[in-house]
Amino acid sequence: MRKIILAAAIATSALGLAACAEQAAETDENVDAMAADAEANAEAMGEDMEAGAMEAGEAVEGAVDATGEAAEDAAADVEGAAEDAAAEAEAMMDGEG
Repeated sequence: MRKIILAAAIATSALGLAACAEQAAETDENVDAMAADAEANAEAMGEDMEAGAMEAGEAVEGAVDATGEAAEDAAADVEGAAEDAAAEAEAMMDGEG
């Protein structure tokens, strides 16, 4: 009788250990899958950040180019106005003499 009870207890323990080992293996698989997902997400986020930085750099470059062109246009306008004023002043001086 004791042997039967001991055998049943040993069998129950063995089944419990087997179930525990199976659950541990599933947990390891889940942890590995979660790590792979986290790695993929981090990589995608890095790519998105890189693309955003490139777009921002291009926008800044475009703004610098536009500002340079506007400055050149303004300088040309000022130079033209100065030439016109000089010509007008010269004409006025010629008219006085």
